[in-house]
Amino acid sequence: MKSFLQSLLLLIVAISSNALADEPFPAHKIAGHTYYVGSKALATYLITTPEGHIVINSSFDETVPLIRASIESLGFKMTDVKIILASHAHSDHVEGHAALKELTGAKVFVMQGDDAVISSGGVGQYLYQDSRWRPCAVDRVLKDGDEVKLGGTTLIARSTPGHTRGCTTWTWRESEDGKPLEVVVIGSPNVNPGYRLVGNQDYPTIAKDYAKTFDVLLKLRCDIFLGAHGDYYGMLAKYDRLKANEKANPFIDPEGYRAYVELKQKAFQKNLADQQAASQ
Repeated sequence: MKSFLQSLLLLIVAISSNALADEPFPAHKIAGHTYYVGSKALATYLITTPEGHIVINSSFDETVPLIRASIESLGFKMTDVKIILASHAHSDHVEGHAALKELTGAKVFVMQGDDAVISSGGVGQYLYQDSRWRPCAVDRVLKDGDEVKLGGTTLIARSTPGHTRGCTTWTWRESEDGKPLEVVVIGSPNVNPGYRLVGNQDYPTIAKDYAKTFDVLLKLRCDIFLGAHGDYYGMLAKYDRLKANEKANPFIDPEGYRAYVELKQKAFQKNLADQQAASQ
């Protein structure tokens, strides 16, 4: 019964994510050369450079046309997208990779641990073993601290595993009014329903990986707080403030970043303690 209820919950979550995947959201500038081009629930980011552009996350197949419309609404061309990145290898962030790669001709770079999952179309995921998508060739396998450079912009790939083995937090430097700003796109610090942190034979290091992730996230400097889903950083409310033409950039939120990471760390620690107690 417990297994059935967990499977049912996962199905409901997947259906909800798909329903929101095709709900458009206005493309908007975050700061400097960084833009939001995702749907209402699934975050996709565009970083523009003189030598081409970088996209983080393709979301679902049906989200790709929305991403295209958003990018073109900002005056940029899809054929100028040169690199496709990801936050983590779950279908709601990478299912559209193959379609986006075909549309743009871009190279796909993936963190070690998620590379085989993306190139196989979902094979090898922890927990979501029935989730499949069209395989996408991976052009470069990344390691922690690797740099992705294009047109004078350098993104740093930080390995933040747990949510997936290759979950990646992206950082880079932007500027606004001559002031340097550190951008952080959190891969995911969430422990999903059904995740086993104790006695997990499919992913034995999952608890240690999560602990490492929080250690990394808490040490990062963050001025602009972003994430794999807009609700990580309160995108809807911040976009409303952006439309209201507030003087201060609403996406500059170092306090919000730290509060979010600490909140998720406590949730992980409680989940781990509860599972440890239950296993005894």
